[in-house]
Amino acid sequence: MTEKQKAILDSALKLFASKGFDAVPTSAIAKEAGVSEGLIFRHFENKAGLLNALMQVGKEKLQEEMEALSQINKAEDKIVAIMEMPFHIDEEDYPFWRLVYSLKWQNEYYDDEMGKPMRDILIEALTELKYRDPEAEADLILAYLDGFATTVLLKGDIVDKDRLLQTLRKKYK
Repeated sequence: MTEKQKAILDSALKLFASKGFDAVPTSAIAKEAGVSEGLIFRHFENKAGLLNALMQVGKEKLQEEMEALSQINKAEDKIVAIMEMPFHIDEEDYPFWRLVYSLKWQNEYYDDEMGKPMRDILIEALTELKYRDPEAEADLILAYLDGFATTVLLKGDIVDKDRLLQTLRKKYK
């Protein structure tokens, strides 16, 4: 990836995460990145192409995290590691995750496949632990995860994340 492509993606992520995908024109991205709008179209075809490129980068990062999770031996530890993920998001990755969560409300842009590997790991762990309905349990954990992620990403300065994490650990370990 060239420096200009990286600058375009970084600018698009910053603006999409703060203002919303639909609210940001490519002209604003070009201005923020210090490039011509034509260069955006040459490299990414259109605004949706920019979003797809950003999501691909995110999927690759998430895939690395899922590979690390799958290496955990104990089923209970896998479940806890997934539940704690929102508390371990690097602040530099907040814009990406804010974008992902904002897209959940815009069905035409949200790619539900990002959560599938995590759900599969949960189902496998819950099956190993002999839960009666591992799929429903996995969905419940993912719903908790969404809430935790929303709290961390949107209320991070207001909520004591460490205290919330300690409470979670006491309750579910």
